[in-house]
Amino acid sequence: MEEVIKKAADVTEKVCEWQPPEKLKALLDLELKDTGENHQKLLQFCRDVIKFSVKTNHPRFFNQLYAGIDYYSLAARFITEALNPSVYTYEVSPVFLLVEDAVLKKMIEFIGWEEGDGIFNPGGSVSNMYAMNLARYKYCPDIKEQGLSGMPRLVVLTSDECHYSVKKAASFLGIGTQNVYFIKSDERGKMIPEELEKQVLRARKEGSAPFFVSATAGTTVLGAFDPLDEIADICERYGLWLHVDASWGGSALLSRKHCRLLHGIHRANSVAWNPHKMLMAGIQCCALLVKDSSGLLKRCYSANASYLFQQDKFYDVSYDTGDKSIQCSRRADAFKFWMTWKALGTTGLEERVNRALALARYLVDEIKKREGFQLLLEPEYANICFWYIPPSLRNMEEGHEYWEKLHHVAPAIKERMMKKGSIMLGYQPHRGKVNFFRQVIISPKIYLVIPEIEPETLCMERAQYEL
Repeated sequence: MEEVIKKAADVTEKVCEWQPPEKLKALLDLELKDTGENHQKLLQFCRDVIKFSVKTNHPRFFNQLYAGIDYYSLAARFITEALNPSVYTYEVSPVFLLVEDAVLKKMIEFIGWEEGDGIFNPGGSVSNMYAMNLARYKYCPDIKEQGLSGMPRLVVLTSDECHYSVKKAASFLGIGTQNVYFIKSDERGKMIPEELEKQVLRARKEGSAPFFVSATAGTTVLGAFDPLDEIADICERYGLWLHVDASWGGSALLSRKHCRLLHGIHRANSVAWNPHKMLMAGIQCCALLVKDSSGLLKRCYSANASYLFQQDKFYDVSYDTGDKSIQCSRRADAFKFWMTWKALGTTGLEERVNRALALARYLVDEIKKREGFQLLLEPEYANICFWYIPPSLRNMEEGHEYWEKLHHVAPAIKERMMKKGSIMLGYQPHRGKVNFFRQVIISPKIYLVIPEIEPETLCMERAQYEL
């Protein structure tokens, strides 16, 4: 509690204690021995694990699409770790199955569906794979028993800005990565609907069977939201399953101000949404929501194990939802999100989203004021992408040499920050652009710090950005 919860959240502490792999191995004494260690040594191991781990709760951890800590979620995790449940049947997990059902229904409501189905999964990547397999089963139900033989050449369509899990899912499911058609996106990273329709027609002309479109609501690098309404029009026109990977951007649905980013999501057949990101439910907490309420999810994935899903139990077996999952043992991931939602209410979760995006807007405004900082583009979400231009390059013409030198700036600064432990910030090249920083604003531990401003003015500044 002292080292992780309190100390790690202190901005004066290091966000990480960097050590190279070989040195860290030696420091940790990782060897497993024939005889056990005494408790004093075990406690020292625990302290070392904490010391050399990255403090994702630190106010200067901006490296990923998750950050910070929610104490209600943490308390819920203490409970589930102690109870050690497996969420597949009501008899062994009565409370957590009911909790999951309640959370899924509320998430479905925010998508805009009158009814639906869903399941919590170990990651958004798995949710995307579930959705692709479910769409394939809907397209050709015989594949569950007969396999791939005799099936047409199936084609998946997704944006060239999609998460890499779409490509992995096609590989894992035997569809093949060559049968993933990547649709061009515009300069802001949004899928171009006209290009989608061209690729649908191309696939059909080739004699293939396009069946699944994966749109993205909140891309990993730029934080872009695909035009869901226009994409849904095309999917309806050609009878395609529309999946929306809203793993990152789905939480904007809880904000009355920002839910417009996902306009048209109610027309999707399935949605992936990760509350462990913007809503800080704790890794991992990821749901696949499905518009179908006829039992499609269970028909697709069920194996009807007679030793687990007996139909003559003394209670309503419709609560034995585990057969909707490809897993057997399954964690009670919905509980930590439920606990946070119960504690904060929908209004509190909405404020969390609004505050993160207000701080993102504030950061953008500050970047524009400062010499040596250059935005890649105006963000629409919490992904702030920018270059830092060192003094040596500020008067140089933007030619090949300039971009070549700038390409090495972000990695060099990242290395220095990591070794100092001052801040963790991601960088990457992207779509022909040289390395730039991507700062992701999520954690409520981040505060506006405006020196030389009276407290009353500071409160007004905060209020302005919250509005």
